[in-house]
Parts: sequence; structure tokens; C-alpha cells
Amino acid sequence: MDTDAIRAFAQASRGGPRLIGVDLGTRTIGLALSDLGRQIASPLETIRRVKFTPDAARLRLLCERHAVGGLVVGLPLNMDGSEGVRVQSTRSFVRNLKPLLDLPVLFHDERLSTAVVTRALIEADTSRARRSQLVDKLAAAYILQGCLDRMRGLVESEDDEPEPG
Repeated sequence: MDTDAIRAFAQASRGGPRLIGVDLGTRTIGLALSDLGRQIASPLETIRRVKFTPDAARLRLLCERHAVGGLVVGLPLNMDGSEGVRVQSTRSFVRNLKPLLDLPVLFHDERLSTAVVTRALIEADTSRARRSQLVDKLAAAYILQGCLDRMRGLVESEDDEPEPG
């Protein structure tokens, strides 16, 4: 992920203390919410996709309710880093969302997020039915947490730099 893009997003998203992570699927949208200090991502909910307008309205309502300053949207890159049809669909969703939800958006690489979450749920002996209820919002939390960690790492590395003298 581009360091400059993360810095610009961190600056632009100061309009609200929290961030929402979005795992956009074809049938569901997993959502996660950061804490007020932007340190920890927690699963929020899974939206069963119907049509763009009601899906966007639900996302907008949650952003308003939780005083969200920006969206971190998982970008489903191919394993080789190339962009495929799912990336185009994700970018299109965000482009259509922009006029309805005036918040900064940061795309974050989501490769393997669902696989990591699914593996953890299997290791925790979670039933298949329960996994299907949890996986999308947990994947959103995984994506958002990765972004929060990168943002925190940038701030810490900037704090360690000597001041010009």
C-alpha cells in the first residue's frame, strides 16, 4: 500500500474519530468499526446485499451513527497483485457511493483476508453455519486492523525521525 495514500487518508479522515472497514462481496458486505483512538478494529455487521441503493443507505446510516471519518475498503487483488473483475466491481461500488457518502476512502489489499479468518474460525471449532454468519464482518475487521496498524506504524516512524536542525 502506498505510504503517501495512507498519510493523505489519515489527514482527510479527521472529520470523525472512527473508521469503517468494508469487505465487499457479491452477496454480502462485511463491516468493521475502529475504536475512537483508531487502534482496534471490531466486527460490526454483515449487510445482505439487495440492491445498491438500500445497501448504500445502510452503510450511510452506520457511518452517521458512529461518527465515521472514512472508509477502508478491501481491494480484492489477484494473488499476483493484478486487478481483475472483482476489483473493477469494488471500484465501481465506491464511485457510486461517493455522491451519497462524502467520506474519504482508502483501498486496502485484502488478499487472503477471508482465508485467514476462515482458518481461525475452523481452528476455534466454529460450526459451518456460524462461520458463514461471521466470516464477512471478521474479514472486514482484519482488513481494517491491517490499515490501522500501517497508519500507526507511519506515525511512530515519523515520531522517531530527528527534527531538522
